[in-house]
Amino acid sequence: MTNWLYNLHIGWMALFIFTATYCVAAAVYWIVTRLAVDDRARAFKALSPGMLPPLGIIFGLLVGFIAVQIWNDFDRAKVAVTSEASALRSIVLLAANFAPEEETQLRALVTRHIEKCVNEEWPAMAEQRATLTMLPTPLIEAQSNGRVYCFRPLSP
Repeated sequence: MTNWLYNLHIGWMALFIFTATYCVAAAVYWIVTRLAVDDRARAFKALSPGMLPPLGIIFGLLVGFIAVQIWNDFDRAKVAVTSEASALRSIVLLAANFAPEEETQLRALVTRHIEKCVNEEWPAMAEQRATLTMLPTPLIEAQSNGRVYCFRPLSP
């Protein structure tokens, strides 16, 4: 439902959020000014100054904790992506030591894995329908195809 908001450019997203917040604040202000008549006006005036500092502190803490969580999630995602890219690079570099047909097959499987990630897994993650049951089939095929990869003999 809110995917359209998440896919907005950061400038438009900020403008939308600030506008929505302003509209909610204006609606609350309008309701309070309409209800603040006679005896209720004194009650609203007495309550307001005492509530602002605790609300401001709670809001600041909430924003701070959310920002820290986002940064931690981003760092973990960056480490995971770097680890997978490094592992795929290692496979490609080590494939050069195999016989030519095995090297070609390994490179093709790594290429298929990368294409599957880009075309299937990333869109599924963006739409929040990705699960841990999505297996990297090209890599599983590379591990369990029953072939024994042999290193080429090193030339003296």
